[in-house]
Amino acid sequence: MTSANPLIELAGFIALLLWGTHMVQTGVQRAFGANLRAILGAALQTRLRAFIAGMGVTALLQSSTATGLMISGFAAAGFVELAPALAAMLGANVGTTLIVQVLSFDVGVLAPVLILIGVIMFRRDSSTQAHDLGRVFIGLGLMLLALRNLLDLMTGYEDTPNLRILLGAVSTSPFLDVVLAAGLTWAAHSSVAVVLLIMSLAAKGAVPPYAAFALVLGANLGTAINPLIEGPPTNDPVAKRVPLGNLLTRVVGVAIASAALSPISRFLVTAIPDDARAVAAFHILFNVAVAALFFPFLTSYARLLERWLPARVDPKDPSLPRYLDPAARETPIVALGSASREALRLADVLTDMLHGVKACLVTNDRRLMVETRRQDDVIDRLNTAIKTYLTSIDPDELSESDQRRLNEIIIFAMNIEQAGDVIDRSLLPHIAKRSKRGLVLANEDEAELVQLIERLCANVGLAASLFMTDDERMAHRLAEEKVVFRDAETLATRAHVDKMRSGRLDVVQATALHLDLLRDMKLLNGYIVAAAAYPVLERSGALLPSRIAKHDR
Repeated sequence: MTSANPLIELAGFIALLLWGTHMVQTGVQRAFGANLRAILGAALQTRLRAFIAGMGVTALLQSSTATGLMISGFAAAGFVELAPALAAMLGANVGTTLIVQVLSFDVGVLAPVLILIGVIMFRRDSSTQAHDLGRVFIGLGLMLLALRNLLDLMTGYEDTPNLRILLGAVSTSPFLDVVLAAGLTWAAHSSVAVVLLIMSLAAKGAVPPYAAFALVLGANLGTAINPLIEGPPTNDPVAKRVPLGNLLTRVVGVAIASAALSPISRFLVTAIPDDARAVAAFHILFNVAVAALFFPFLTSYARLLERWLPARVDPKDPSLPRYLDPAARETPIVALGSASREALRLADVLTDMLHGVKACLVTNDRRLMVETRRQDDVIDRLNTAIKTYLTSIDPDELSESDQRRLNEIIIFAMNIEQAGDVIDRSLLPHIAKRSKRGLVLANEDEAELVQLIERLCANVGLAASLFMTDDERMAHRLAEEKVVFRDAETLATRAHVDKMRSGRLDVVQATALHLDLLRDMKLLNGYIVAAAAYPVLERSGALLPSRIAKHDR
């Protein structure tokens, strides 16, 4: 065996540990991503609730970096105040220590069982959530397997002179330890994996406790770098407030802990003879102490960050409102006109999304799918801005017709936003499924889908015109479009049933996908109709309360 083999094995087991962590994170995000974001967004209202939510979400995701990116996105979009967002980051940092505490026990014997369960669940095509949870179990099994092999490797080579010399050189300088661990954590995107590795080294006596504690400080510093670098791609300093604030708390905490590292080390080594457990205890003690230090001052700290990083208005940002003049709110008729102009921008963005959908359907371009889905964020922010603007108008200044117009603008904006959500959450994922499973749509089916997308684009334009004109004939024309999509769905359903009788799995799956896409388009068209046609038809008395025919009993 050559001297290079131990290093290759060490690198391989570390890579396995990182890949297992990645699988757990992505599996949880795919299985519960939308719910996690909803829970986190609802909890970011008070500092205490935000702290608990950050801790819990990080414990599930096994990554404070992923939690930090979500929180930074909420704060950058203006959905949450800065102080609760910083509190959630403090909770996220404590959440990583809970993961380390669990994995620090000897649970390696569970690795084969977890991997077996994960593979069984992963191969279940009938349930998407079971498929994603299978990734979680496989990832956990790989993490435990990597940890066990790391311990076995250290047992076999802990007395190797070269390894002793290398680790001994690193252990001589606490500053070097901090920098080394920070760089490794930044590169690995996982403080959990790095801290577990440090525990493994400490358990075998490869590094002394004092050096292990310094390495833990570096891991805590390195994990705060990624959210700052990988935050939302914008030039607005607002997006950097949360990650920079979190990094500064880490820097202050590391500086204070480094200065008191000697007495802390002596106390922990005396209180906890097991070096690995002492490292885990130091990890949680550091994060809890930093949270306790900064939590009472988060409001003042948030104001300081806001002064350091003032908001910058980017005229090229499509999600920023262009026509919502605050001064116009004193004159309702002008304010409503401004809000109407802003609402028409929603229709323009939705049309761009539909063009992106058509291109994705033909080319399967993943990058284009991502760009198209991002446009839904533009619609969401504009919709929020429009509703906030309209509800800030004094209702006593509104006449009956003004109030009716205000309601129509809100209805239009909300339905266009819902149509964007259908594209983001259903239509594009179904198109991505075709590429993932290698399904080939029949030429006539693909042509029909392209034709219907073009029809949707025309309907959006019709809805925008109707929104400004209130023409009843145009409203009837737009409402009749529902019949077109309903008939298309009916024919596709019959075709799918006929194909199922043929018994060819690939053909059945392709027609099922075709039907799913048609249903998404039908739902999307329903929101377009509801956005502009229904208010006009309801006002004229042409809108029936139900499609069910009345009959005498």
